[in-house]
Amino acid sequence: MLDSLVTTVAGALLATMGVLVGGIVTRRAQDKQWMRDRQLAAYQELFSHYAKFTMELRRAHSDRRGWDYDWGEWSATLMRVSLVAPAEVAVEIDNFGRAINSFLGQVAGGERTPLRNPLGPEEFEVARQEAALAQVRLVNAIRRSLSGDHKGLPFGIGG
Repeated sequence: MLDSLVTTVAGALLATMGVLVGGIVTRRAQDKQWMRDRQLAAYQELFSHYAKFTMELRRAHSDRRGWDYDWGEWSATLMRVSLVAPAEVAVEIDNFGRAINSFLGQVAGGERTPLRNPLGPEEFEVARQEAALAQVRLVNAIRRSLSGDHKGLPFGIGG
């Protein structure tokens, strides 16, 4: 009778421990997936804004017209992405933001504006090179953080 009782109690304890450990493991996996989903959404939003204002600026220079962009939303996007990005990616986001500021200084301020002194297509591409390189470094940092892709891309797509 004692053997049956010990076996039953031990079985119940092991089953309970299995349920608890399984719950912990499942919860961690769900948390990790949730964070990955938030990161992807934030990164997509960041690159969407970049593509939109770059294209708007390119068109403004080509058409010799004014342009406008919601820089508050760009800034808010940078803040949102900083909330979910790991440290390595956050460093590249900061570098990307600095490159964008430099790019904007060349094509949207000073003496080179779409209305006063528009850039030709080749000049625009030259001005965009630093931002384009920063974009590639950022994309590769994101790829490493999400999938462990250490090779990365040698070129940029879009922007």
